Amino acid sequence: MRILVTGGAGFLGSHLCERLLKDGHEVVCLDNFFTGRRKNLHPYLTNPDFELVRHDVVEPILLEVDRIYHLACPASPVHYQYNPVKTIKTNVLGTHNMLGLAKRTRARFLLASTSEVYGDPK
Repeated sequence: MRILVTGGAGFLGSHLCERLLKDGHEVVCLDNFFTGRRKNLHPYLTNPDFELVRHDVVEPILLEVDRIYHLACPASPVHYQYNPVKTIKTNVLGTHNMLGLAKRTRARFLLASTSEVYGDPK
């Protein structure tokens, strides 16, 4: 299967890419590197089943994929408090664009979130 991982250069995304590659899938990792790091992907860059695409999910993209794991969004309070508008745009427009891609390609879609949606524990 050809699988898109948005936010694939982040901590969770890079580990998901690793697992998917080990399971024999083709992986397209899409990241804008706002919070993700290229060094997280170094082990996979030479793998012929791995493709790295520098792209921001707030802009539509044309790809052919079977599944989409949508992890793209700044998850750390430091990052989303620094640029809250970018965070909202990434969440809303990014998810809208990825859902559109899923609809067009008939791909299965998984939307990941963060524990930050629950707020700070008291």
